[in-house]
Amino acid sequence: MATPNTTVPSASQIEVPETLLKKRKATDKAREERLAAALAARKTRAAKRHVIFKRADTYVKEYLAKEKEEIRLHRAARASGNYYVPAQAKVYFVVRIKGINNLAPKPKKILQLLRLLQINNGVFIKVTKATEQMLRLIEPYVTYGEPNLKSVRELIYKRGYGKVDHQRLPLTSNAVIEEQLGKYDILSIEDLIHEIVTVGPHFKQVSNFLWPFKLSNPTGGWRQRKFKHYVQGGDQGNREGNINKLIRQMN
Repeated sequence: MATPNTTVPSASQIEVPETLLKKRKATDKAREERLAAALAARKTRAAKRHVIFKRADTYVKEYLAKEKEEIRLHRAARASGNYYVPAQAKVYFVVRIKGINNLAPKPKKILQLLRLLQINNGVFIKVTKATEQMLRLIEPYVTYGEPNLKSVRELIYKRGYGKVDHQRLPLTSNAVIEEQLGKYDILSIEDLIHEIVTVGPHFKQVSNFLWPFKLSNPTGGWRQRKFKHYVQGGDQGNREGNINKLIRQMN
């Protein structure tokens, strides 16, 4: 008895279920969308990097120009037999040096407002008439002065933390800064440093974003008479530009 001829059906003769076709189309579409989104994100990151590098270069030129102008004014004053008096400080770095023992209610409240809750905590404060009055009231508990660019940069790069949803996060990525301060056109850590140094229009937002700096005890320890004023051989009060030396010892 002859057996019937059997043939394997071709791919075109096999009907693919409609659900499988829809699934394939959806998968292909999702893949294309992911690739397009990844490409767009890559282009956006590249554009932002270009903006950040360009801004950083502008900041460096600005800092150098300011430094050269200060030197020129010093030399011009010396040549004419006068003294050059620098402009009044615009920003202070304030460090708490005393604990809670025998702390009066008013200074305690001011220290809370300035977020100086622990010994060796430090914050940047804009110099205004109000903040100077507050500093006078808490002078026995803090030391402060005008930080220079190097001090601000070292503090933020080494001990900088941001406040994100009431949590303390390290500033290891510009994305953290952009997410919190991007609405103020602050995209990178160099933008943040520039805003602090120049006391820009969004200084308050930047200062509040930065978690209070947790510093170490200064190398070599505090002075023997720690709770006398700085000019009397102690550590408390305004030490002007000498705050930078203390920052190096505590950072």
